[in-house]
Amino acid sequence: MISTSWLKAREPHWRRLDQLVQRTSASGYKSLSRDELQELGLLYRQIASDLAALRDDRGSAHYAQYLNQLLARAHHTIYSAERQNPRAILTFWLATFPQTFRRNLGPIAVALALFAGAAVAGAILTVRDPDFKTSILGPQMVETIDRREMWTHSIVAVKPVASSAIMTNNLSVALMTFGMGITAGLGTVYMLVFNGLLIGVIGTACATAGMSLQLWSFVAPHGVLELPAIMIAGGAGLKLAQGLLFPGLLPRRESVGRAGAEGVKLTLGCVPILVVAGIIEGFVSPTDLSVTMKFAMAAATFVLFVAYLVSRAGLTAKA
Repeated sequence: MISTSWLKAREPHWRRLDQLVQRTSASGYKSLSRDELQELGLLYRQIASDLAALRDDRGSAHYAQYLNQLLARAHHTIYSAERQNPRAILTFWLATFPQTFRRNLGPIAVALALFAGAAVAGAILTVRDPDFKTSILGPQMVETIDRREMWTHSIVAVKPVASSAIMTNNLSVALMTFGMGITAGLGTVYMLVFNGLLIGVIGTACATAGMSLQLWSFVAPHGVLELPAIMIAGGAGLKLAQGLLFPGLLPRRESVGRAGAEGVKLTLGCVPILVVAGIIEGFVSPTDLSVTMKFAMAAATFVLFVAYLVSRAGLTAKA
């Protein structure tokens, strides 16, 4: 149990850190002397230890809450002043994101399994009950497929606008798939299952109408990037849910914070992937380029993408 004398001895240090943080926030680091800058760093580390001790004492919960808020302010003050390395963005894309992907293969594999399982279920349900596709796709799209017509001709007419809309939609889906992880993963699972079901129903409906080649030659060029990006975002959402539901020995807030940081890295890494996928979907997928060329492009893109994710030759954090 934390003693009253210990609290009285430590409180002046807490107030001193509060003063330094307030002065720095108001006037910047130039308002502190060299000794005060060193004192700021020392107090931050010492008070972090105080917080760890207070968390173990149930009777000191209000002190712990105060120090947690104080340290959060101090952390922002100290680390927001760091000069950003111009190569930080390049380092993230070439090293941090692939490393984060490999570190989180488990939840990403679960996301893939949910998506693929829903796609298979959608295909089976469509075969057993032809009316099922109408409830999922709507009568207008079903009629278009029954006429053996692709619904992509409108993209060709307004390529730049369509490409922009596609990017925006894909990014929204990825962000939502990740963010819904905070619902204990239920929202993320719904997004993955629904999109997988949709793919299964469309694929089966087009196969029944003899349009498989038309469909997959359209989907393949951009789908080899778009679909894996959605799986990665799904893995990010499941990672967030894991931190929420299974904190282990960590406080739940810290567990969610760590899992969320991993999820943000994964989702942020999906942004350029989906931008490229949107460009391909707007300018290449719906064109009259030969089927062979489209599948060849898809294969080459997928190989390069996998090589990027599994390669360990990227920049290091010190680069």
